Amino acid sequence: MLKSCAIAGCIHEYRRIINGILWILRTGAPWRDLPEYYGKWESVATRFYRWLQAGVWKQILENLQENADKQGLIDWEVHYVDGTVIRAHQHAAGGKKGVKKKKN
Repeated sequence: MLKSCAIAGCIHEYRRIINGILWILRTGAPWRDLPEYYGKWESVATRFYRWLQAGVWKQILENLQENADKQGLIDWEVHYVDGTVIRAHQHAAGGKKGVKKKKN
């Protein structure tokens, strides 16, 4: 999957980058809003897209599914993965509060 690294800090680096990617995916925030402790947003985003292009994320999902299936943790009649994402416009959540009543 990922290149092996003889340097001890390499695993820590991958963990930090993956956690940053997961933060973006979980929050739906733009890359520029990535907290600094995950590293430079440009580096994290670049790594995400490189791994996407290389098929790393697909391989991770397939390995996780295969391992869970071997352990009997997946019922394929019930469990599935849906990659559909529907994003609302950034102002969609800011609707007017309450209903205005007409004064007679």
